[in-house]
Amino acid sequence: MLPSWLQVPHRRFNPLSRQWVLVSPHRTQRPWQGEVAKTDAPSAIHYDPTCYLCPGNARAGGHRNPQYDGVFIFNNDYAALLPVNPPLQDAPHDDLLRVESERGICRVICFHPDHDLTLARMQSPDIERVVDAWTAQSQELGDQPEIRYVQIFENRGAMMGASNPHPHCQVWATEHVPDGPRIEQIAQQEYRESHGTCLLCDYLQREVQLAQRIVCQNDEFVALVPFWAVWPFETLVLSRRHVASLPEMNQSQRAALADILKRLTTRYDNLFQISFPYTMGFHPSPADAQPHPEWHFHAHFYPPLLRSATVRKFMVGFEMLGMPQRDITPESAAERLRALSDLHYTLKQ
Repeated sequence: MLPSWLQVPHRRFNPLSRQWVLVSPHRTQRPWQGEVAKTDAPSAIHYDPTCYLCPGNARAGGHRNPQYDGVFIFNNDYAALLPVNPPLQDAPHDDLLRVESERGICRVICFHPDHDLTLARMQSPDIERVVDAWTAQSQELGDQPEIRYVQIFENRGAMMGASNPHPHCQVWATEHVPDGPRIEQIAQQEYRESHGTCLLCDYLQREVQLAQRIVCQNDEFVALVPFWAVWPFETLVLSRRHVASLPEMNQSQRAALADILKRLTTRYDNLFQISFPYTMGFHPSPADAQPHPEWHFHAHFYPPLLRSATVRKFMVGFEMLGMPQRDITPESAAERLRALSDLHYTLKQ
């Protein structure tokens, strides 16, 4: 029997963003009602001669990729940020119209030469090499004097705007801390000042005790549906140890991160038996050469799918004008993901 509060409309507070989410469980007493459609698995294409990320191919910007056999990293040919900006001539800068220069470095990290793979279908040692590359890029870019934040993120699938299906992610190193992590930093700092402890350490301890929203875990990491989740199958990956960034982790922790990413993304694929779309990103501490005892390393997964491979969640109406709203409770979403296998559905077939 569900607690009564889980059966009536309520709102939940996100202590990281200081925002609320409206939960309306009475609208969908059975979260999985309606058709659950599957899409046919695409035929395996291990090398695509038209792909600008495959080994040996020419990229859109004119450069040619080497015949790489592991992780391949290059500066984005169409970078959103530039290392050097010309002066902003006559730009407005007042209380209403304000412009500031923003320098940065944008890179692309190809996970694997095989065009057909995803994190869910890569072997663990290959994912470990990707984690090592993320760590090295975090260190290198974070040491640049003009950089204050290194944001690693992956847009997976056309539904999430990925311009290419080849397994890859992006790294944007920015001159200022972006709004998302900046808000989280303020929340974590104020929590530490008022409680004397780490916000996400305390939150993780509570989640492990309750065991209601855990999806999967290992000795170093826990993947869970956060209490305040907005997207139907949103998850949060938290390190068990209090570390602030990838470079602070040892090799065993990085291997455990690779393991939890494979297990989580495999469950995503198994949910509707498709290559599950999502936006994923890591939130480390700022790269400002200052200690950040308040900061707890974590990753956000934001997948758009709602009830099937073709039915997505839209942020419209009240959600755009008021606040985010969800019908499927985080508890039921976690239960569904937790029950799925660590073995990818394509291997079972």
